[in-house]
Amino acid sequence: MSGRIGVISDTHGLLRPQALAALDGCALILHAGDIGDPQILEALRRLAPLHAVRGNNDHGHWAEALPLALTVEHAGLRIHLLHNVRELALDPLATGIDVVVYGHSHKPRCEHHGGVLWFNPGSAGPRRFSLPIACGWLWAEGAAAQGEWQPLALD
Repeated sequence: MSGRIGVISDTHGLLRPQALAALDGCALILHAGDIGDPQILEALRRLAPLHAVRGNNDHGHWAEALPLALTVEHAGLRIHLLHNVRELALDPLATGIDVVVYGHSHKPRCEHHGGVLWFNPGSAGPRRFSLPIACGWLWAEGAAAQGEWQPLALD
């Protein structure tokens, strides 16, 4: 797990112990917005270095300090992180982005399109409709970005 990047989104103020356990041991953690409580960011920072973006439900001074989007480089991957993929303001392929990480829909996705991995870890917070509670991981495999989302085992 040491080279893996943990990805979480849409916690909406609820950081489950199962999510913390799933992300433990990651080299980096990305939170794709709708955090809900700044204490969630502190808890994630205790596990690994953290990058987070503001979601449409994040409000207050702590949230205003977060960017709406950012690009990070880790383990040879260029990752663009934002909350709502419909607000993507760049061409990933033209700008050398390997992975676009997003949240908002609560629907997990892991799909390669046009040389770019589009990754949504799903929601790790309160259940919405019948969608899974999940988080995920990214890693480099050769020159390609790989990802996996996984439902969290809830009690």
